[in-house]
Amino acid sequence: MQLPNLAYRYYERRLAKSLPADKLPHHIGVMVDGNRRWAKLAGTPTMAGHQAGADKILEFLDWCEDLDIKMVTLYMLSTDNLNREAGELRDLLEVIGSTLDRLGETNRVKVQQVGAKDLLPEDLAQKLAALETVTANRTGVHVNVAIGYGGRREILDAFKALLCKAAEDGRTIEELAEGLSTEDIESALYTKGQPDPDLVIRTSGEQRLSGFLTWQSAYSEFYFCEALWPDFRRVDFLRALRDFADRQRRFGT
Repeated sequence: MQLPNLAYRYYERRLAKSLPADKLPHHIGVMVDGNRRWAKLAGTPTMAGHQAGADKILEFLDWCEDLDIKMVTLYMLSTDNLNREAGELRDLLEVIGSTLDRLGETNRVKVQQVGAKDLLPEDLAQKLAALETVTANRTGVHVNVAIGYGGRREILDAFKALLCKAAEDGRTIEELAEGLSTEDIESALYTKGQPDPDLVIRTSGEQRLSGFLTWQSAYSEFYFCEALWPDFRRVDFLRALRDFADRQRRFGT
């Protein structure tokens, strides 16, 4: 092994050992951004970038398992992404489908889709439903795959569900409005019953949410990394965790 690699491994191990276990996030949201730019810079087809990003997802989940991170939400396909050029979208959906297969084959992670199922092709929606069933009793990292996801769409769907439930119960709109609470809304989100993300990571240097976990990230900590997602290294992840551990969370106070 070359000297630079030895130094890198030493630094990585030292950084990992310095992380306080009691200050690590329980739930991490990740915006896996930069696959297309990575492909362009590499001079390869766009699909190669999506595939490289998919490979990184499997690697990233191994890192989370090693560090006992309990829950991860991956922003894999937004509602806006569904408007991409037909050929690229087809390739992207193919990569997502194969990634889901690989997640199932790990025999470790528990997978849950968060997103609008009705926006997805039927075969992908069926694959997600089957994967949720097969992995339901696994005790490894709980992986939310945000596919066909948009934060505004999620909140809209939550309010629709609450309105329909009120109608079924024979309540008026006024009665619903009078008693409506944040807990009611949270109970109708795609992530109902889950803790909000402690940390949201976005790669590629972009510094915006792009509709990711709009409601749930109200008190999340954010970490923006310059690396494109396929180039995201374990040491980059460890630095994000160190930065998170060093922060004093105030939750609006």
